[in-house]
Formats: sequence, C-alpha cells, structure tokens
Amino acid sequence: MEKILITVCARGGSKGIPGKNIKPVGGRPLLAYTADAAKRFAEKCGADLILSTDSDAIRAVGKAEGLPDDYIRPDWLANDTVGKVEAIRDAVEYMERKRGERYDFVIDLDVTSPLRTQEDIDRCLTIMRDNPDALTLFSVSPCRRNPYFNMVEQKENGYFREVANGCFDSRQTCPKVYDINGSIYVYRRSALECEHPRAVSERALVYVMEHLCFDLDEPEDYDYLAYLIDTGKVNL
Repeated sequence: MEKILITVCARGGSKGIPGKNIKPVGGRPLLAYTADAAKRFAEKCGADLILSTDSDAIRAVGKAEGLPDDYIRPDWLANDTVGKVEAIRDAVEYMERKRGERYDFVIDLDVTSPLRTQEDIDRCLTIMRDNPDALTLFSVSPCRRNPYFNMVEQKENGYFREVANGCFDSRQTCPKVYDINGSIYVYRRSALECEHPRAVSERALVYVMEHLCFDLDEPEDYDYLAYLIDTGKVNL
C-alpha cells in the first residue's frame, strides 16, 4: 500500500516579517489555512502529517489547528543558510523511525502560499504517480515577464542584455517560463537521498495553477490575502 507523508514546515526565525507563519490573516493565523488543507487531504488519502518547526509559538498554534506537535526541528536546520528540503528530509526520517515504515511520496504544503485547492494537491500527486521516472514536482503560475524577452541583467562591461540568451522578436515566440509559487511540492522518497536534495531536481515536473496563487513575502501581501478572504473572492 502506498505511503504518503504531508509536511508543513514553518520556521520561527523569519527576519523579513517576524512571526509571519502565524500572523493573523482574515481572522485566523496564517498557518491555519495550510493546516486545514493538509488535514483534509490526509484524511482523503490516508496520509500521515508532520509539522516541522523550531518555534514553541508556532507549535502551539499548529496543535490548536489539529497538527501533530511531537517533532521539534533541530536548531541546525532552522537557520537562514539551510535549505528547506534538508529540513523536510529530517522530518521524513523522524516519521519513518516513528512509524517503522518507508514513505513513497512526500507532499510539502507551504504555509506562506495557501491559495491552493484539494484538486490542486490531488492533481500534483496524480502527475507523479503517472510519471514513475520523475523525482520531484512543484506548483507554478504563469508569469508576466519572460527572461528571454523582457527581463535584462547588467553585463561585466556595464551594458545590459536579456537574462536568458535568445534571439526572439516577440514574447509569443519565446519558450514558456513559469513562476514557482511555492504552494505545493511533491517528492518521490528517492529524491531525498542525495547529499543536497533540491525541489528543482534533474527530473522535475511542474503543475501549472491557472488560478491566483502567490507567496506572502511583504506586509501588503497579507493585506491583499485578507481582502480576498474577507470579500469571499477566495475560499480557503
């Protein structure tokens, strides 16, 4: 029988927006929306859940929202220099020791990108099941700017050129590019076995979200999400 683990990672040491993972949005802590999504999908597919945090405050909010609170992320995995995937791997290994079994898939739902649906998560997992050679998958959104056409960077000589090399006369003829929106990641268990695992692996797939989805990076992002919730334009 297929074994699935859903991880919810919420580090406590955010410098850009202190306490961002439990910042109130639409009358609830931000973490609550991802907790709801994780619990619903876990119930549907019989998956296990784990909250990965180094913060007592986040752990308390997670427990109140129905997430397990037994795992404590080690300090060495809770600083600015460690990649999130390494923290995910540690949580997976903890759960495998606890359960005495190995997972087939790990689904990570990001707290600061909550505009996802149950159908989105289901489709991501289905794509991975249908592509057994794929190692990872992550959700993306269509982007407005294309590095082959209307994004530039400065060269060593001081002049500017397109970020990506190419000779395209129109945006429509450029290769399609996407923004990683950070909402959903799916890892085949073997993808976490290398020394430095990454979401953008050598055999990565994407799931394109056609609906609105964005990371909450700035204070105004929280205000915008609260507006969408309060006006009923999104249903989390």
